[in-house]
Amino acid sequence: MAQLELGKPEERRKPQRRVNGIFWVILLNLGIYVADHVFQVRGIKNLYLYHNFPEWYQFLTATFCHANWNHLSSNLFFLYIFGKLVEEEEGNFALWLSYILTGVGANLVSWLVLPRNAVSVGASGAVFGLFTISVLVKMSWDWRKILEVLILGQFVIEKVMDAAQASTALSGPFRGGHALQSINHIAHLSGALVGVLLVWLLRKVPSDSPDQ
Repeated sequence: MAQLELGKPEERRKPQRRVNGIFWVILLNLGIYVADHVFQVRGIKNLYLYHNFPEWYQFLTATFCHANWNHLSSNLFFLYIFGKLVEEEEGNFALWLSYILTGVGANLVSWLVLPRNAVSVGASGAVFGLFTISVLVKMSWDWRKILEVLILGQFVIEKVMDAAQASTALSGPFRGGHALQSINHIAHLSGALVGVLLVWLLRKVPSDSPDQ
């Protein structure tokens, strides 16, 4: 799937970049999950996004926290696929920037829209953002590419929704009577929209390349 032909002709393609950043993103998600659910480190719960009185850092740290293994494993699968595509095309810094901005943007919108007793966790907003970015930076107006994107997009949405549904096992009360948000459709849509905005802004930046 990482070799999907979504974009530029062979002769115009950028040289393949060395991919390291996505593995650090995955390791960070895994490390926080192990600390939270295996070793049950008490302070990890403070990284969740509590909508009633959120700390500023929780909008970021909640993107690395997950409700259970099914929730995490599905997100890691798509993070690897789409994060790798973004990193190969745009580089390590762009990957981290995309993950952070789409994840934080999704959590910010969730906080504004969802009930005050909700708790948000998960990388799903960032997953949708990276999916959108990986598609838009490579997509061309070829009906075969568009069909490919539609098929893959439907698959991504279905699997991420299934993973989010698995988090209902932890939908009981959290700190201060908060309830875990089991399926945060707002975060999914917001992450995708932030991804679209990022690509639009990048295309507005002047380039010295003769191909632009």
